[in-house]
Amino acid sequence: MPPRSGEVLAEALPLVFGRPRAPDDGPGLFRAWPLSAPALLFRAEVWFMKKHCILLCLILSLTLASGWGPQPSGRAAAQQTSAADESRQTSITLQGLRDRVVVRRDGRGIPYIEASNEADLYFAQGYATASDRMWQMDLMRRTARGELAEIFGRDALEQDKIHRTYNFLQVVEAEFAQTPAHERDMLEAYARGVNALIDSLDPRSLPPEFRILQYRPRPWTPADSLLIGKLFFEVLTDNWQTDLMRAALAALPAEKREGLLVETSPLDVLVVGTDGAKVRSSRALVRPPRFSAHSLAALREVARQRAIQNRALERLGLTDAHRLASNNWVVSGKRTASGKPLLANDPHLPASAPSIWYMTHLGAPGVRVAGVTAPGLPGIVIGHNGSIAWGFTNVGPDVSDLYMERFDKANPRRYMTPDGWREATVRREEIKVRKSFTSTETEIVPLDVTATRHGPIVFEKDSVRYALRWTALDPQLQSIRSFYALNRARNWKEFSEALSDYSGPMQNMVYADEQGHIGYYAAGRVPQRKAGDGSTPYDGATAEGEWTGYIPFDQLPHLLDPPSGMIVTANQRIVGSSYPFFLTHNWASPYRAHRIRELLEAKQKLTAEDFRAIQGDTYSIGAALLAREVVKAGRERAPAEGEARWRETLKLLEGWDGYVNADSRAALLANVIRNAFRRRILEAALGPELAETYDWNNSNTLIDRILRERPSAWLPKDFKSYAELLKACEAEARSTIEKRLGANEAEWTWGRYTQANFPHPLARAPLIGLQFAVPPFPQNGAGGNNQTVNVGRFVSMRLIADPSDWDKTQQGIALGQSGNPSSPHWIDQLADWRAVTPQVFPFTVAATARATRETLLLIPAK
Repeated sequence: MPPRSGEVLAEALPLVFGRPRAPDDGPGLFRAWPLSAPALLFRAEVWFMKKHCILLCLILSLTLASGWGPQPSGRAAAQQTSAADESRQTSITLQGLRDRVVVRRDGRGIPYIEASNEADLYFAQGYATASDRMWQMDLMRRTARGELAEIFGRDALEQDKIHRTYNFLQVVEAEFAQTPAHERDMLEAYARGVNALIDSLDPRSLPPEFRILQYRPRPWTPADSLLIGKLFFEVLTDNWQTDLMRAALAALPAEKREGLLVETSPLDVLVVGTDGAKVRSSRALVRPPRFSAHSLAALREVARQRAIQNRALERLGLTDAHRLASNNWVVSGKRTASGKPLLANDPHLPASAPSIWYMTHLGAPGVRVAGVTAPGLPGIVIGHNGSIAWGFTNVGPDVSDLYMERFDKANPRRYMTPDGWREATVRREEIKVRKSFTSTETEIVPLDVTATRHGPIVFEKDSVRYALRWTALDPQLQSIRSFYALNRARNWKEFSEALSDYSGPMQNMVYADEQGHIGYYAAGRVPQRKAGDGSTPYDGATAEGEWTGYIPFDQLPHLLDPPSGMIVTANQRIVGSSYPFFLTHNWASPYRAHRIRELLEAKQKLTAEDFRAIQGDTYSIGAALLAREVVKAGRERAPAEGEARWRETLKLLEGWDGYVNADSRAALLANVIRNAFRRRILEAALGPELAETYDWNNSNTLIDRILRERPSAWLPKDFKSYAELLKACEAEARSTIEKRLGANEAEWTWGRYTQANFPHPLARAPLIGLQFAVPPFPQNGAGGNNQTVNVGRFVSMRLIADPSDWDKTQQGIALGQSGNPSSPHWIDQLADWRAVTPQVFPFTVAATARATRETLLLIPAK
């Protein structure tokens, strides 16, 4: 007898969504079988034959009906037009508009929105963005709200607990309550546009992810847009775990600790100040509280918690592992062929499907601006208007502090303050958790969150409880008003005034204008402490760690029209020791900044093509140094008669040019040998367990110094010389590569070892996930280790802004505009992304008209 459909569904959904995972099964919602796509299909075929074809009908109904959109008059119909259908025009009547809005789409599906007033402009932006990215927007707000378990089940419960502890929702609701009128109107109009799209969707036209997971999106709120900003805050500034790691290193000898926590490098590219004069800080040093022991068990628990947090962020194309990885630079007209400035920016975030960025062109009386924003955020985050251009890289200042709170053993709700005992606040959270994938029924899991005067308790181990103070959790800090003004700024003065209100993650903001000026501002709120610098936990019972204010805006690092005619930032140390305020100890390695400056200085008159070549540059300073040292070791210890593989490695590395290209065998060997060398050095210095928790952005500078200077104090005891160590690392590297790529050394290339992959949250689900899968491919670049300008799949967007003619500005994202796999704009930008050839992004009225492939009229309902 054939099985009943309900029985098949109950058996099918575990197949689709994955069997229950053991805690160590690895990251991600779904535990994919270790099978190729053909193997999966074969296994599914056998299963289908057993179950007749009922599940096949279920799968086909979910996957083939993925052409979604407002039906029948929605954008989905217009979205399918080709370049030949230039006259294609559709219209939609919508409640909530004041006047007609024209939404043009070019060959890449980018919306060019023209409105007669700002309210309609942002309404249309919300509508257009949601038509392309509605599920991504919903996933982002659910992540920030701590509501993932409601759709994903218990696999996401621990992730929700972290975000409920941060309590972003309450913070943004308080922020919105005090938002000024202009920005409030913008957020409300955007939300109305998103909701107009949601209201137009019926069960058949919902994006495929909603249908697969069997739910509808709730209405969008202005606070939801602010939540998107909190996710970037979390990725770019949430570094409290590093404070615990630093505290764990306090017992090491000073020389070794300073080496591990290195701040400066011979390759540093400073933007403001110099290292010529040492400025003595008036802040007294504060050592970690003595009453706490930072055990390895605690560090392991911190690492486990961070891994849980990262799994939530990775679904979005956000993660903290590469948070300090972006490039921007600007040069003045005296260095360009056009005589006008040029500006470049390529933010680095993990690859994802769809892209974390969304391209948009906005026009209304008083504003005309183009660039990228995050889905869910109104306005433009990175781009240009008709007067100025700007680009961002992360500064990474220390804006979060931990406080070890002394709770009363007799009353666990009381904790000690300088004024005596105080009652902690306990907030009850109720998390909805999906019971199974065969239904949408949920159960409630309660969570009690304790907060002290410093903030929520974010970590607890062995009865020691840590409270977090973090600028992201202060509702008094606004950031959305800054972008409203930034989109309208016409010169350096207005640009600076716009940034004076900026309070998001601190950014290196480079600037260029049509008048020929270039500039730079490191904008954001950076706290000043009563004592110390917050780099290790404070004793919460004292007043030493209290914040006394923020660095004044006019004293943040900035400059205008430097004599050099260029400004370069790539997350490196931007200020010299003469700068009087503390930003951070934990800068990124200066490789990319040094290489960019080197390439800019190599040519007198630069063009946009030169900028594009720099964005695609794959020369690795660190790997090239390793190769030279290995060759040097080979000269010191010549290969013996039977060491043919060692001899082959020496030959490869001696002839290597240092470029990490996909077809390079030498690049692969150099990078894997360097990784083995780094691991052995750290394990010898810290022991295997502590080395595993060591995480320092500038650690490459330490490895470089050891490679060059060969200090005896850092040589592992198992080796008599560094030449012997490097030989052992070469053997280890070959073993590592062989395990992954096989014994055929002709196939040992960097591109095969480091595949570019664009994961979608549902792509690992057998069968149903195939529609979301972007096949991996070999990549150039560093693959995420931040050693080359082009860091491979971590390049999320490229911009080359040209103030001499805004219509010549080039910009592109990694995949495409649409989040719907059936759309022609799902991955139509991928080829340009791979080739580092961002297309021209038209700006003027005439240019956008020429680029138009389809037009949608939004008409207000009577």
